[in-house]
Amino acid sequence: MKTEWDYTNLAEAYLRRPEYAPSAIANMLERAGVSVGDAACDVGAGAAHLTLELAKFGLKVWAVEPNDAMRANGIKRTAQFPDVQWFEGVGEDTGMEASRYELVTFGSSFNVCDRQQALTETCRILKPQGWFACMWNHRDLDNPLQQSIEEVIKKNIPGYTYGTRREDQTAVIDASGLFGPVEFISGQVEHHIPAEDFIEGWKSHGTVYRQSPEVFEKIIAEIRQVVESLGQETVTVPYTTRIWMAQKR
Repeated sequence: MKTEWDYTNLAEAYLRRPEYAPSAIANMLERAGVSVGDAACDVGAGAAHLTLELAKFGLKVWAVEPNDAMRANGIKRTAQFPDVQWFEGVGEDTGMEASRYELVTFGSSFNVCDRQQALTETCRILKPQGWFACMWNHRDLDNPLQQSIEEVIKKNIPGYTYGTRREDQTAVIDASGLFGPVEFISGQVEHHIPAEDFIEGWKSHGTVYRQSPEVFEKIIAEIRQVVESLGQETVTVPYTTRIWMAQKR
């Protein structure tokens, strides 16, 4: 089963996406009560940004990713971890064993699923009292650089929307009746990124691409102009990692 959106052309750019805030990931793992050797399923694992953090903690990770190019990059990045296995699947149909995992995570992927179907599938593969967690890195839109980039995007895409990736996920999780209560975790992180990598990373933004395939390259070119006008080899980009998590009822 494949997703509606094909991320093949974005796969290489995903390697330049920022990592999640370490404090937020640590708080999530502590709240979930997982231990070294426990089983986790990372759904929509992409290029392994979250998968790597779970593996570094010492979890055994089943990484599920529908896109072949993304999965290939994830396999390369996690090659040093023998307890990471990769599979083709989607949030609504992971193909994983029932009642197997202490933790099921969606790193920047829950928003591209049918969320109720994904929650039902998550409940199926979680052990009793296992934990679900979904998360995103949100750019600080009060940052002057980000404000300039937002102007570029909204000028080129009238009515631009972030979709569900910036929504509070509590109501959606509660509506499933499968988990609760929902807990919210956030953590701040600043990434100091080579300017070229920051520009290239924008090519991975599916939320922008899906709304503007015909002007996407123009948007990237204008973002390049904004960044290069700073005259800096490195840019500082503040992010907030936001996590919603809940225990299986």
